[in-house]
This record gives sequence, C-alpha cells and structure tokens, in this order.
Amino acid sequence: MNVKSFRYPSVLTIAGFDGSGGAGIQADIKTISALGCYATSALTALPVQNTRGVRSIYPIPEHAVGAQIETILDDIFPDAIKIGMVHTGELVATIVDTLARYPNVPVVFDPVMVATSGDQLIADHTIETIVERMFPLATVITPNMDEAAILAEMPVRTLDDMRRAGEKIRKLGCRSVLLKGGHLKTPRLTSLFFDAQGSTHEFNFDRFETDNTHGSGCTLSSAIASFIALGESLLEAVDKGQQYVHQAILYGRDVQIGKGNGPLNHFFNPQPLRKHDLV
Repeated sequence: MNVKSFRYPSVLTIAGFDGSGGAGIQADIKTISALGCYATSALTALPVQNTRGVRSIYPIPEHAVGAQIETILDDIFPDAIKIGMVHTGELVATIVDTLARYPNVPVVFDPVMVATSGDQLIADHTIETIVERMFPLATVITPNMDEAAILAEMPVRTLDDMRRAGEKIRKLGCRSVLLKGGHLKTPRLTSLFFDAQGSTHEFNFDRFETDNTHGSGCTLSSAIASFIALGESLLEAVDKGQQYVHQAILYGRDVQIGKGNGPLNHFFNPQPLRKHDLV
C-alpha cells in the first residue's frame, strides 16, 4: 500500500475567466502555482475578453457557483481562499452562505469595482451587499485607489487621501485593508496596509514605465493568499505578495503579448510545489 505522508498547501480561487490568460482565474492559478501552492478554482463568470478589453460577460448561475465551492471544500480543503469580482448581490450571498459552513479559512477579497477606463463595473446596491456581507468574512481586502474612492465616498488621488480613505474603509466592518497605490502620480509607489489592531504599515516601490500590468490586482490577492497558505503571518504575506507582483511586472515589462495591456511574468522565479506534513 502506498503510504502518503504529505500534502500540498492549497489555495481556492473564486473568480471570473480570462481567455487571454493575464487576469482572473488564469492569473490566480499561475500565481498560486508559481509560489509553490496547489490551485483549485470555482468560476463565477465567463467574460469574453483579451488584452484590449472585455467584449461581453456571460454569468454563471449562482447555484452552480455554490456547488463548485462546496464540492472543492468537501474534498480539497484550502489553506486560504481568494475571491475576485462578484458582480451581483445574489452571487455575494451565495458565496458567503456557502463559505459560512466552513469557518476559519483565511479569505483575501479583491473588490473589483472599476474598469481600467474608470467605469464602475457593478451597481451601487451590489456594493452595499459586498460591504454588509463580504467584508466581515474577509481577512483582508485589497482595493485600488479608484475602488477605495467608491467605498470611502471621497476622492482618492494622493497619499494623504489614501490614509483617510483607508481608515474610513476599515471602519466599514472589514478586519484589515491593503490600499494599493499603483495609480499615484509619483516617482515612488506607496501602498498602505491598515491592520486589525489599528496600525498602518507603508510599502514603497520604484515606479517603472510599462503597460504590461493586466491582472496585477488578481495576481496580488492570489499571492497574498498563497503566502498565507505557506504559513506566513498576514503582514508578511502582504509584504511578500507585493514584492512578488513588483518583480512579476518588472520581468514582464519588455514582452509583447497581445495588442493591449499585456500580462505579468508570473513565472520569473517558479517554486516547486511545497510539501507539508499530512496531519
């Protein structure tokens, strides 16, 4: 009989599809795999898109999303979960109600609300449901500056704006917030992490010119979930996740993939699947 003594740290991604391979579930699976974890997934929507943009979106029925999540959790229980775009209140309710039966799993939620064009992607009532139901579930949420402006109901253009918005968002009911500063018009990019104890941690990176940033938000949230699954503290996972994304953008900045905003290089330094003791 083959005795099995180990398991892989696993991460479940609950997100949409990207046929161009740069964002959504595809970016999540690449990131999770590149960092040495085992990726499982549940599909929430089928966008028809490429590097130039989204042409249409075909939704997945809510009951099918719930069934996917439940089936995975009953068999390959994750060490962490990443949740991407949830575009309806009904879908939010389905995900939250399903995960409620499996408590104590760290959840990284990337609240995708705004397109690259600046257009709001989801309705106001869906945002209200996300705040009311998804925020309490999440270990950390990872809004960018445009999303933070919606959540905090204020302009977010400067680092000072980010500080004020982050404090307002944290008081909405989430445990911690990583406010990404990729849209700052400064030579150095700054992100702010507001932890559950009320402290603020600052992360700084040099800016370099590239339009190959498609899927960077998906990649970051998946990287944070992966480092949590590998046993890092939340603060360390947030730090290492940002370092990974910065390097993935750096190593992919001179590559032509598609005719629009190209992807990151997720495999600039791939790690072998980590083995944890089977307990």
